[in-house]
Amino acid sequence: MRTPRALAAGLIAALLLGACSTVGPTDDRGGGTTGAGAAGASPTAYASASSAPSSPPAPTAAEQPPTPGATSTPKPAPPDPASIAALIATRYDGGNLRLGRERGSTDAYRQYFVTYVSNGLTISGRINIPRGTGPFPAVVLAHGYVDPAVYTNGETMLRERDHLARQGYVTLHIDYRNHAQSDRDPRNDANLRAGYTVDAINAGLALKKARVVDPDRIALIGRSMGGGVVYTALVVRPGLFRAAVAYAPVSSDTVDNFDKWVRRDAARSGAARAVIGRLGTPEAQPAAWAATSPRTYFGRITEPLLIHHGTADEDCPLSWSRESVAALEAKGKDVELRIYPGGRHTLASPQWDTSIRRTEAFLGEHLG
Repeated sequence: MRTPRALAAGLIAALLLGACSTVGPTDDRGGGTTGAGAAGASPTAYASASSAPSSPPAPTAAEQPPTPGATSTPKPAPPDPASIAALIATRYDGGNLRLGRERGSTDAYRQYFVTYVSNGLTISGRINIPRGTGPFPAVVLAHGYVDPAVYTNGETMLRERDHLARQGYVTLHIDYRNHAQSDRDPRNDANLRAGYTVDAINAGLALKKARVVDPDRIALIGRSMGGGVVYTALVVRPGLFRAAVAYAPVSSDTVDNFDKWVRRDAARSGAARAVIGRLGTPEAQPAAWAATSPRTYFGRITEPLLIHHGTADEDCPLSWSRESVAALEAKGKDVELRIYPGGRHTLASPQWDTSIRRTEAFLGEHLG
């Protein structure tokens, strides 16, 4: 039997959401809490049965069986699952945002363990919902690298979540697949972690269906590895988010990240072999690797982007952001780079305080 408290929590959820090292750059971490998990479907990096058409489309002329004596044209091979083309071709089914246990609420917002659907997987996270009457603007928060083996639900980006929720934003911090109570995807590393972008895009779609959120005012913020998720999400689904912010992002050239954190790491040799086995080495097959890099597709971006980066970043060099900005500006994109002299990978106060005020002003300008 459900307790009165559990019944009340379920009612609140319905009203709010409606029916709808060499291991990698480190993220800022805090004392996150762990909520109850949820069972999910079998893992898949891309479209699943739940997101596929209910019936197959009629075959095109090229797909019809060849007539006797005719020469058939071979169908092109599908894009590699680590490629941007594969992500663009994916059908996204983000939704079913569900609130779990309430913990960490303040006088300004209520905080819940949360799950949502991401192409056949259940992804966990933390959501802060401002007190008052919505609908509110919202932000998806894509965290940086923390070893999935030790990561706990919602343990990172605590400062951004708290500050923005106090300013009236719903903040959805996603755990990604293979993290915390999220479902597992054993192919994700071999696919250059493309699944993280799938989870960020589906988080935005899930928020659009939540009654408490204004569907036309949603932004994406990523830190470190999550900054790479920002780049990729913007090129894959232009128009989904109104604006985006990247803190100390990784490179927009996949080869930079692969060489720094995967290629020479014995713990990731299996993933490196799997990728190279499909694509070849970056030196031998530069075009195949360029097809996995968001920089190659920067021309697709339609949203304004703000980047914060310190000059003393020990994980992601400032030069990476300078190169990304130059590539974006060459395509005529709306991008702004804010540089913090002496700033480390995780900005400390007072530089972080300056950065979040700039982020708040940027979101206010573009989300209204």
